[in-house]
Amino acid sequence: MSFDKLESMERGGGILGQILRDLKTKTTVGMTTKNLDDMTRRLCLKYGVKPSFLGYQNYPAAICVSINDEVVHGIPNERQLVNGDIISLDLGVYFQGYHTDAAITFSLGEVPLQTKRLLEITKEALMIGINEAIVGNTIGDIGFAIQNYTEKNGFNVVRSLVGHSISKNIHEDPLIPNFGQRGSGQLIKEGMTLAIEPMVTMGEYDVYQDDDGWTYKTSDGSIAAHFEHTIYVTDKKPLILTK
Repeated sequence: MSFDKLESMERGGGILGQILRDLKTKTTVGMTTKNLDDMTRRLCLKYGVKPSFLGYQNYPAAICVSINDEVVHGIPNERQLVNGDIISLDLGVYFQGYHTDAAITFSLGEVPLQTKRLLEITKEALMIGINEAIVGNTIGDIGFAIQNYTEKNGFNVVRSLVGHSISKNIHEDPLIPNFGQRGSGQLIKEGMTLAIEPMVTMGEYDVYQDDDGWTYKTSDGSIAAHFEHTIYVTDKKPLILTK
């Protein structure tokens, strides 16, 4: 990877991280998910980045907002947020020729202890997966570590949705499942830029696509969480670009 590419992705990723923090801080009861999309568009304009998802395969919004049993790809609409909602925000930005991608999940108001655990375990699973993204390991090592930690704590990883490489295109190969076997898959090399994103459910791991053609929901109606970072593989520890 060239220095220019790394610098651009690091700067774009930093802006992405800031936008997600801004959105989380400003999310309140009574707001609609479309309000969050409108806010995202304004923030992208303010910080000088383009939303990667807007128009991608005809996706109609700048951000994905998934609530409760919605795992990913929720389309913002007039749905009002209520106390106790679990909100996942997934955003990609395009800056100086390169994409970065990140996601966070948080609760609005008070939620049950088990729901808090789901969020904590999913966030920790992301970091555990990132720590496996070192030169000499394989893509399967990332998925194995995420799956092992998640299942050990009583939750399940979604199997039909995966992470991905990212650079000049928002989705590139290799794909990065959140499950797998140690030593399987492509060898991890210095300079790879990967979007690692565990999607974890409180119930079964099966999901289905809603009639809108985008939103994925848990088949059993259980709560889901989603955390994601874009990272750069160095000769030492992985560099998180979307802090």
